[in-house]
Amino acid sequence: MHGLSEKSLRALAGARSFERGLSYLDAVSGVEVGDAWVTATVHGTERYEVKLVLDGTESVAGECDCPYGLEGNFCKHLVALGLTLLSQQEVLPEQRKAARDRAQDLDAWLSSLSEEDLLTLVREQITEDRQLRRRLELRAASARGDLAGVRARIRELLDISPFAQYGYVTYADARAYADQAGQTVSAITALTASGRATDAVALAREAMRLLADAVESVDDSDGWLGQLGAALADAHRDACLAARPDPVELAHWLVGHVLGDADDLTDIDPLDYEDVLGERGMAVLRELAVGAWRANRTGWAEKYLVERLARAGGDVDAVVAVHAADLAPNGRTHLVIAGELDTAGRSEEALSWAERALRDVRDLADVDTALIDYLCDRYTRAGRSREVVVLRRDHFGARRTLFAYQQLRAAARAAHCWQDERPGALALLRADAERPQGRRHIGPVLVDVLLDDRDTDTAWRAATETGADERQWLTLADQARADRPADALGVYLRLAEPLTRQTGNTVYEQLVSLLLSMRDCHRRLGTPDECTAYVTALRTAHKRKRNLMRLMDEHGL
Repeated sequence: MHGLSEKSLRALAGARSFERGLSYLDAVSGVEVGDAWVTATVHGTERYEVKLVLDGTESVAGECDCPYGLEGNFCKHLVALGLTLLSQQEVLPEQRKAARDRAQDLDAWLSSLSEEDLLTLVREQITEDRQLRRRLELRAASARGDLAGVRARIRELLDISPFAQYGYVTYADARAYADQAGQTVSAITALTASGRATDAVALAREAMRLLADAVESVDDSDGWLGQLGAALADAHRDACLAARPDPVELAHWLVGHVLGDADDLTDIDPLDYEDVLGERGMAVLRELAVGAWRANRTGWAEKYLVERLARAGGDVDAVVAVHAADLAPNGRTHLVIAGELDTAGRSEEALSWAERALRDVRDLADVDTALIDYLCDRYTRAGRSREVVVLRRDHFGARRTLFAYQQLRAAARAAHCWQDERPGALALLRADAERPQGRRHIGPVLVDVLLDDRDTDTAWRAATETGADERQWLTLADQARADRPADALGVYLRLAEPLTRQTGNTVYEQLVSLLLSMRDCHRRLGTPDECTAYVTALRTAHKRKRNLMRLMDEHGL
């Protein structure tokens, strides 16, 4: 029980899973305690098998076959088991001893049986347990080298017919099908272990192909077949390591598989076969991959394979060539290439690719902003501050957003030329705002820009001429209140009026905030009686809004 506590369970699971685990305490059953492990069944959406590993140190680990647990997460079912153990700490030593005694008794009894008695027992079990019988039949065929029998049995195991209704395996039957199909991995592994690795390679490939065909007709929402596909891929690789097939043939198969539909299920990485392929096989693998990519330069799988092999081989030029063959119109691919070249220590070429993007992109408004940031960073580090300003100016001219303006301002200030740049930037926004089609979109940007510059008077005029939203008017009033309290008061009154017709605590908080600002305006104007009259009228009209009255009381209104 070292390391197991509510605190450690919460840390492992996170607050959400921990809280959800509290509601599953009554769903835990069949608890079995070992020397460093505990297993149980937890009944949730389905029946899940859970296991906690307590290694005698402060660490705790867990496994659960629910979808969330299979992704490596410490799920609510594990939380439920952990909390159950904490509530039963006093009896755990006794349970552990009982489990150990039962295991010893069973082993002693089996050891005492004669060969005939053991055979009788096994025959009884395979008569009652169809899955056990099938597993043993498969192992028997593997042991006697009956390749045709093993192949036929694997085809049966991967056949969806016994589980399919109208030709499709539903979610309710997917787990049972996956359990049956999973026996193929044991058969292939047994063939490798018994010295028939070459046969295992062939059967693993056939099984992967059959499984890829079957998955189209199975509701694999929980990912059982994905796990099986990964296990078949591991079995295939182990068989190849033992059999040492012809590297050229293996390279051809790997490329065909990775670029085919079956790889979505198995996710085979050709680089895992580098020891088997050797130099000759890897050369063929790269040649085939490049050939496939040249035939389909926009294919994602082809592109990824060539890039993966090139990067593993340290061939930066090949990686660049792959990306350069399919350049994104916004310059994003140019930036990826620049990153690859930077990593390889070729910074000048990287900069050249980034600058090329600006020439290739037709409209600077469409360019990836990360590319602009990259170039500005490179220019800044090289002391080319004026070029940063030019680039930020051009980008602002294309985008005309508050953020682009802020970036231009920061660059110009760093280059000590903001006083020269600001008039042009504002003139550009004003010209657009004066156009009928620009008033709606650019007018608010102009106001935001002026507010960000703390140029309140100019912002107020722009808001009056081109329009502003409620947020902007509120900011304007807050900034102008000290110098223009009468104007600010008019804004607050206008914003408060619609709120008086609404309900809800959030609305009340907004309204009270406006009232406090209005009170400050009246104080500056020397008209506190007008504020008192307004608040009194408001209280009289809305006295049934108890939360509003309480909030006004708290603020002395």
